[in-house]
Amino acid sequence: MKTSLQIVFFLLIIVSLVHCAPKEDIKTSFPQKIKSVYYQKWIDGKEPRERGTDFYIEFEVALSQDIQLVKIYFQNQKADFEPITKSIFVAHLAPKYTNPDLILHKDSLKEYGNQAPIITKPKFDLKPTEALLAYKRNGKSYFLRIKNLKEKPMIAYPSVIKPKK
Repeated sequence: MKTSLQIVFFLLIIVSLVHCAPKEDIKTSFPQKIKSVYYQKWIDGKEPRERGTDFYIEFEVALSQDIQLVKIYFQNQKADFEPITKSIFVAHLAPKYTNPDLILHKDSLKEYGNQAPIITKPKFDLKPTEALLAYKRNGKSYFLRIKNLKEKPMIAYPSVIKPKK
């Protein structure tokens, strides 16, 4: 009797903890009218590894004071927003490059010190043309799934300006 009472008590605690777990509130509409959402890739001609994606969101009117854009999750990356104007915001997504020293040898035993690549699972399951916007409204966190994003043409910044002869 005493052990069955303890089991019931523990099951009750587990069930109550599961119901209290935070759940992501993914919305399909934003509380304010969005004029356009797009992304644009860029590459720097000076450094071949300097590249990234800028994610833009533009509202019809200035963003309300009770709404705060937090992060954007797009193509297995995340970034914070910064305002360009009161109604246009941009997030700069740049891949992180690591250049580990690898020992390559025809004898595989001499490659013992090499570390395997670390593959992290993305936080959200998104398609390549989908993004997830994290925002706060009156202190409460929400997520907005944005589908069918438009890609603008890539910007290729010039490498070095050659002097005129």
